[in-house]
Amino acid sequence: MNIAVIFGGKSTEHDISLMSGTSVIANLDKDKYHIFPIYQDTLGNFYEYKEDINNIKAFNVGDKITNIVLIDNIINYLKDIDVVFPVLHGLYGEDGSIQGMLFMLGKKYVGSHVLASSLCLDKIYTKALLNGTKIDMAKYLWVQKQSLDYLVVDEKFNRISLDLEKLDSKIKETLSYPVFIKPSNLGSSVGVNKASNKEELKKFLDMAFLYDSKVLIEEEIKGREVECAILGNDEIFASTVGEIVFDEDFYSYNSKYINEKSKIIIPVDISITLINEIKDIAKRAYFACGCQGLARIDFFIQDNTNRIILNEINTMPGFTKNSMYPKLMEYEGYSYSKLLDKLIELAVK
Repeated sequence: MNIAVIFGGKSTEHDISLMSGTSVIANLDKDKYHIFPIYQDTLGNFYEYKEDINNIKAFNVGDKITNIVLIDNIINYLKDIDVVFPVLHGLYGEDGSIQGMLFMLGKKYVGSHVLASSLCLDKIYTKALLNGTKIDMAKYLWVQKQSLDYLVVDEKFNRISLDLEKLDSKIKETLSYPVFIKPSNLGSSVGVNKASNKEELKKFLDMAFLYDSKVLIEEEIKGREVECAILGNDEIFASTVGEIVFDEDFYSYNSKYINEKSKIIIPVDISITLINEIKDIAKRAYFACGCQGLARIDFFIQDNTNRIILNEINTMPGFTKNSMYPKLMEYEGYSYSKLLDKLIELAVK
């Protein structure tokens, strides 16, 4: 079977995809598959990665790719490929873009279709859809820049133009400080900051708008951060629940990939009843969003109340050596290589 693994990509998560993609390649069964590693640069150009397939190792933070040759026509290049594994995170890779191209080419690929991919990457539209399921989520405001002011959209899709002073007042009324400022269409905590006052609000909104035209202002949830791995199409399997423990104020990009001081605990030290409740919510959210193949679903367990709050759905979660998704599935009996086999088996077109 001919398997193409696409990694890199145009998004701000390009370097994370380099680590994930090379990790996938390193762990694919070389006796079972004929592997075609395809690197995409930040401009969108595709290249053959010419390194000997048996010598490809998982990249670390900061590693740069060499030994690549430009692919003149990616459509022609993919014509004999049986399954594509797009190990791309964020915009242009996890948002339905690459999935749409592969769908038009009639190619099987690992992961969710166009709609689920684009929906789940967009934090605001994920919330809008899941509001109808009664799944608990953090309160939020949707904000866009409008000339000198802000266009604010609330949970009921009311639109109102507010200046900074009035936006500050609305946050105090509806969310209260501190709040998290997040670009709606990014992952890996890129562009995410915590604002505790009006001055920080302005500063971090300006930063978030560099990444996206839609920005989420979200209430702070004090609690434990836990994650559940989902596998399947029609039959949905939910793993046990793992916990992320970290020293910083929140689980930032630095915590995940630079300082690497975070710790993964599998399974999380909570009651079986609570674990099963999280698994059930994860499966409901996965089904509601139309996901296929795989996803990692992230939650908070609020301090003191044990309230379970869904944070986000990742349709192409990290596959690095430190990533939660493969570690959770390993706990459930899937070695890294066997997990990849299963995902390829679940590939759809």
